[in-house]
Amino acid sequence: MKIFDSHTHLNDSQLFPEAEQYQEHARKLGVVKIANVGSNTELNAKSLELAHQYADMYSILGWHPEDSLNFDQQAADVLIEQLADPKAVAVGEIGMDFYQTTAPKKVQERVFREQIQIAKQLKLPISVHNRDAFEDTYRILKEEHVEAVGGILHSFNGDPEWLAKFLDLGMHVSYSGVASFKKTHEVHDAVRKTPLERMLVETDAPYLAPEPFRGKQNEPAYTLYTVEAIARIRDVDPDEIASATYQNTLELFRIED
Repeated sequence: MKIFDSHTHLNDSQLFPEAEQYQEHARKLGVVKIANVGSNTELNAKSLELAHQYADMYSILGWHPEDSLNFDQQAADVLIEQLADPKAVAVGEIGMDFYQTTAPKKVQERVFREQIQIAKQLKLPISVHNRDAFEDTYRILKEEHVEAVGGILHSFNGDPEWLAKFLDLGMHVSYSGVASFKKTHEVHDAVRKTPLERMLVETDAPYLAPEPFRGKQNEPAYTLYTVEAIARIRDVDPDEIASATYQNTLELFRIED
């Protein structure tokens, strides 16, 4: 079994000092490729540092909506320079977040749209953060014609109705440990209805650890437990989920295995 953790944060201060140990543990559980996601200039740089240190790590670089107040032309220029790195595979995580955020909605939307344009300019897919902002996230992606580059709804936690809307835009959806939680019934329904060719898996570590580690610090190795949870929900062999999501991630990020 080979698994690709399509969205994690070994560049986060909680995990970065022990990145090598986390990578070794991940490989023992079949998680052989990892994409570390940035959210500002500093964390983007740390993601690239890891990507150059480890052959099977890749970088998703962008400005998180919570950091959008600090995104100016200088930051955009630096981001474009960082995205020119061969190990950069997508722009992210970018999007909208209306949960306890200090960044005004108008600022988030401007920065989201600007980064979609950067992705189009560089012909890179996007990794989208959406928290309590389904309507606005969908509207912006549709208006910006996301189908031109494609992308991922990371840690998808919507119902089948929202799933269908984003699939119609040509998006992929990535499931995190939330899919393993016992009471997230709408997410389970979405898992059942997601075309396997549009599905990815992730940890979003150090957050959202799957069962049986819910509430503890997450790490890339635990992508295995999300794969197993999805397999149970769909009543298939975990190898089928691992294989399909691994190949989907390679194709979306244009990585040669």
